[in-house]
Amino acid sequence: MKYELSKLPYAYGALEPFIDAKTMELHHDKHHQAYADKLNAVLDKYPDLAEMSIEELLRNLTSLNIPEADKNALKNNGGGYVNHNLYWEIMDPGRKIDGALSEEITKIFGSPEEFKKLLSQTAINQFGSGWGWLVRDEKGNLLVYSTSNQDSPYLKNHTPIICLDVWEHAYYLKYQNRRQEYAENWWNAVKMI
Repeated sequence: MKYELSKLPYAYGALEPFIDAKTMELHHDKHHQAYADKLNAVLDKYPDLAEMSIEELLRNLTSLNIPEADKNALKNNGGGYVNHNLYWEIMDPGRKIDGALSEEITKIFGSPEEFKKLLSQTAINQFGSGWGWLVRDEKGNLLVYSTSNQDSPYLKNHTPIICLDVWEHAYYLKYQNRRQEYAENWWNAVKMI
């Protein structure tokens, strides 16, 4: 199976003024496309792996019988591919709300506002490039943590729900080095809670 770049579900400028159109275009069309292309290049070497979904590949990465260099390429590019798919999906200029998730977040984290602060701070504190996550672990519990680079929660057998991209390419054109301002403003574009 070839992994293709998914079409954005909204126009590049739909999340203005929180995320600018030029950043969206470069982030989606160049960075995300590169992850898809490099993921496909690795999978071209292993036709038997092409039958597995990207989530299955990441969940089972350590047990794959391929060289470590290719495992690393799958981790980086497969993670970059799947992480960005979720990132585009959870943003929405229409700001739809998931009431059940919002209730669960309130129960566990105190309120949606407290959760947003926690996830934002977790992402901001990620040294270098990476992500802030809300995930479900294998027992169904909600957890907040960060990962470096393009590491995906699927590597831990967790299911990602919300992701905050803190790679500089996600915000640098508009926010320069103001990662915290980007993280705070980003919530205005998220539909989940």
